[in-house]
Amino acid sequence: MTPAPEPRIGLLGGSFDPIHVGHLALARAAQVALGLTGMIFMPTGQSWQKQQQRTAPQHRLAMVRTAVNNAAAAEAGWQVDDREVLRDGPTYTIETLISLREELGPDTALVLLMGSDQLRNLATWHRYEELLTYCHIGATQREQIALHDFPPPVEALLDAHGRDALSNRPAGDIVFFRMPAVPVSSTRLRAGLTAGESFPELLPQGVDTYIDQHALYQQVS
Repeated sequence: MTPAPEPRIGLLGGSFDPIHVGHLALARAAQVALGLTGMIFMPTGQSWQKQQQRTAPQHRLAMVRTAVNNAAAAEAGWQVDDREVLRDGPTYTIETLISLREELGPDTALVLLMGSDQLRNLATWHRYEELLTYCHIGATQREQIALHDFPPPVEALLDAHGRDALSNRPAGDIVFFRMPAVPVSSTRLRAGLTAGESFPELLPQGVDTYIDQHALYQQVS
């Protein structure tokens, strides 16, 4: 009997303030393109690269859980992890990866998903040189930020670790994948919601109701 392949889990982090259909489209595209057997959505707590989040962590976590629980793809291994929200102090991706690796073992492939904007800034991340010890990186173009002409430290990583496709190793590769263009961003959504606009077509099922119920993004008088 042929042994079952080791799991290959996608990791999609972010402030998710709020989560929107673009996040889900990215997850679905990555799952198909990279052969992922599962997906973990990881809302950040206190991001070290951002000022205080507009929305409290418990609300952002609840919105992600609402979106994932209502998504048809939840049956394909989607789940939500709250460790970064619960962590005291700044959130560092390297610490999350180390924690996940300890829990899931050395053979599970972890694929950290990110947009081209995040990949471009990767060398500013805490202990970025160690990330590929614990995971692969799967990157896709975000808006008009192309997947080429990166800063020298990122180009060096691509030269050493770039691949056309993920290997069977649990970590160490950088690959690109395509996703459909979804013209939406959390920043623009927040601005519109604060102005009293409604975006049911851009918010996952149930998230718009949660926002209304908890009076999130309302104009502060």
